Amino acid sequence: MAGKQQSPWNGVVSGTTAAILANILVYPLDIVKTRLQVQVQRTNQQGKCAGYENDHDTTKDTHYNNAADAIFQILREDGVSGLYNGLESSIAGTASMNFAYFYWSAVARSLHQAILQSYGFSDTNSIIKELGLGAVGGALAQLCTNPIAVISTRQQTRKASEKKISMWATMKEISQSEDGWTGLWRGFKVNLILVVNPMITYGVYQWLRRGLVTLNKELGSLDAFLLGALSKVLATIATHPLIVAKAMLQSTPPDSRRGKPFRGFTEVLAYIIKNEGSSRLYKGLAPQIIKGFLVQGLIMMLKERTEILLMLAISFLKRRSQRRSFL
Repeated sequence: MAGKQQSPWNGVVSGTTAAILANILVYPLDIVKTRLQVQVQRTNQQGKCAGYENDHDTTKDTHYNNAADAIFQILREDGVSGLYNGLESSIAGTASMNFAYFYWSAVARSLHQAILQSYGFSDTNSIIKELGLGAVGGALAQLCTNPIAVISTRQQTRKASEKKISMWATMKEISQSEDGWTGLWRGFKVNLILVVNPMITYGVYQWLRRGLVTLNKELGSLDAFLLGALSKVLATIATHPLIVAKAMLQSTPPDSRRGKPFRGFTEVLAYIIKNEGSSRLYKGLAPQIIKGFLVQGLIMMLKERTEILLMLAISFLKRRSQRRSFL
């Protein structure tokens, strides 16, 4: 079985299913890290924290000191349901993104192996190869999933005083803003750059996984969890400033900009450094890492198990079909 090429659909179905389950389990962390990332904190002339930005009424908006404070404040204002604002659009985004990513990555891998075989070359365990295949999958996936990501971010960052609205209503609200329909593609350029995140994640994971296989070590659930989690943590630390920039691009503009949206991620990065200091490029890093650690670990663990179950189910159906053909 090890020598057989698996159908790309095995990885698509198992990967997408695992991603949806993992993200539902840790969704409250997603809310918290997004709100921390879009929150603007100013510094005074001495460079010390001067409080959170609010150019209107200082009691109007809720601000969070850290992840624990964010959870407490959300629970106090919205109840448990507040920790799941935008879950519907997040599930849709997770499903579409992972479906597209795993599908195109699997297709790229199959094409790569076919080309090597046609020229008589053997496949090697190269991290460069894994990073390249991950880049192809990530770039193609971003082409069709950016609007859902924008809708999800807007729903997650709505203020407690604002009425909760559906995905469709949020999409109409974005399209009727200054950006028009192009607003659904805010952050697309930085998303393309952030392809390096899953590229690093899955590239490092596949490299480490193959290293274990070459040692004749069977990959268990705990191994898959730890390898996936470690890969995601490394990718998150490397790309976090861009993750923050993307969140601010896709959310409503800070109050100080009087509704004027950012023109690009470089403007966001410059704004953060000027108004908050360079260290705030890593705001929300703790919940981002915890979420990434848990989600990626769960995805890889669940994906490995789901893939095995799919292969067993397919094998069972084939044997059953063959028995019927003999009757």
